[in-house]
Amino acid sequence: MTDDLDRIMAVMRVAFDPEYGEAWNRRQVEDALLIGNCHYLLAGIDGEAPTAEAPAGEVAGFALSRHGFGEEELLLFAVAPRYRRRGIGRRLLQRFAAGAQDRGAVRLLLEMRRGNDAEALYLAHGFRPIGLRPHYYRTLSGPRIDAITFAWGEEN
Repeated sequence: MTDDLDRIMAVMRVAFDPEYGEAWNRRQVEDALLIGNCHYLLAGIDGEAPTAEAPAGEVAGFALSRHGFGEEELLLFAVAPRYRRRGIGRRLLQRFAAGAQDRGAVRLLLEMRRGNDAEALYLAHGFRPIGLRPHYYRTLSGPRIDAITFAWGEEN
């Protein structure tokens, strides 16, 4: 898992804009994975799990989720900027949904900051906004941004 954690952190460093403070540190990711109900996926350049032929240690993206009581929450989802707009995020989101359903989830949840470019991807995959947390995120420059909660599946 250490190699995979290194890969997750490499994508995290380049994928999340520091202005929004959304990236997790290594300890946060490690702690989440130790809990036992958290799961991760790595994406190669085709959105599938990386193969042995992939450049050593390099992945295009990752997803981290937490499962519980028929629901699964997407905690972190990222594709490295140089791999965006190639369908990797779409395929990774499909793999996340399939894995969550295999674990018994009938409802998928995620939360994102208003204005996040990934919103179009989530909407195209069938996620719908179900809630709002006003001024939830604080930017480095000071302004606060709303968080939007999305759901897919039962009781959407």
